[in-house]
Amino acid sequence: MFIKKQRLLTPGPTPLYPPALHAMMASDMHHRTEDFRKVYRACLADLKEVMGTANDVLMFAASGTGAMDASVSNLFSKGDKVIVCVAGKFGERWRDIVKAYGLDATVLTVPYGQAVPVAQVEAALAAEPATKGVFVQASETSTGAAHDVRAMGLAVAKTDAIFVVDAITGLGTMPLDIDGWGLDVVIGGSQKAFMIPPGLAFMSISPKAWKLGETGNLPHYYFNLKKEKKSGDAGESSWTPATSLILALGEALKYVKSIGMAELIQNAEMLARATRLAAERLGLELFSASSPGSSVTAITAPAGMDSSVIVKEFRSRFGSIIANGQGEMKGKIFRIAHLGYFDFSDLFAMLASLEIILNANGYPVPLGTGVAAAQEVYMQAAKK
Repeated sequence: MFIKKQRLLTPGPTPLYPPALHAMMASDMHHRTEDFRKVYRACLADLKEVMGTANDVLMFAASGTGAMDASVSNLFSKGDKVIVCVAGKFGERWRDIVKAYGLDATVLTVPYGQAVPVAQVEAALAAEPATKGVFVQASETSTGAAHDVRAMGLAVAKTDAIFVVDAITGLGTMPLDIDGWGLDVVIGGSQKAFMIPPGLAFMSISPKAWKLGETGNLPHYYFNLKKEKKSGDAGESSWTPATSLILALGEALKYVKSIGMAELIQNAEMLARATRLAAERLGLELFSASSPGSSVTAITAPAGMDSSVIVKEFRSRFGSIIANGQGEMKGKIFRIAHLGYFDFSDLFAMLASLEIILNANGYPVPLGTGVAAAQEVYMQAAKK
């Protein structure tokens, strides 16, 4: 009946930056040539710049989970004592990875929607001085919560342990002072705030983490950090790279540098603030109200309504894709992303769509209420 443009409103993959998409068409380039080495070196250098770190940065043809796996298999040994913060599905992934490699994990678990308190991490570190690592999500995208990685990092820095941060949705949505806060390993992924398709993972590694890795004895082959560091220094990847994605990343990083990482983060923060005000005006409940991050807003479905209905109606009515809850939260919450190539026009359209869907499914709201709330936030920001 109507034209429906597909709109990705999920926390990964996110909308693609058009020049990055165009850059992929030049991927008939051999990866062992100087032309490609220039691109590869530029990506590694630009990643260091936008991440704001002097630490080594490596890149892999993998999802972000590949880099998570690599951080364990390269830096630790079987039986090492570690602390894992679990506040959602991705914290559970850390738990499962360290257990798969035989690490001795103290798991700090909080209910979905909450964040692990810093005091709990400090207490666990004090209880086990032999702890070798602490694992956490900067942004727990499954629930919309964010951890206080600054305070955690400063606490871990006082010990011999390293701090390993899954910042796959944290990079580009929240301030992360990698070097100043003692974030020893920081992991990112291409399909989040970096606005290109899935398939690239990258990680920064501090000298403290490299030192721990000298004694690591877990098996690994493809994900070999030392080998990848040597290859990267020569402008190459150890294995066949995802050429098209690296070309895309090069363009996306140029864009991020042109607007500034701080501005990219501020964009996510403003969209998140506008979405939360809109949800409040619409009488909806935020799922992670006590510790919300800016990568995504998780909203509890109205009483008696399955969030899957909202997700399906977004797609069938408007061609838009939003995220359902994960695991035990499926059917209970829906999630709207703010990271990467999103702007206020995207948000206005999403909120107008949400109002129509709510009205059509027995939850009457005055049309324009949520949109007006977002417009207020935009107008306030535009004055500055």
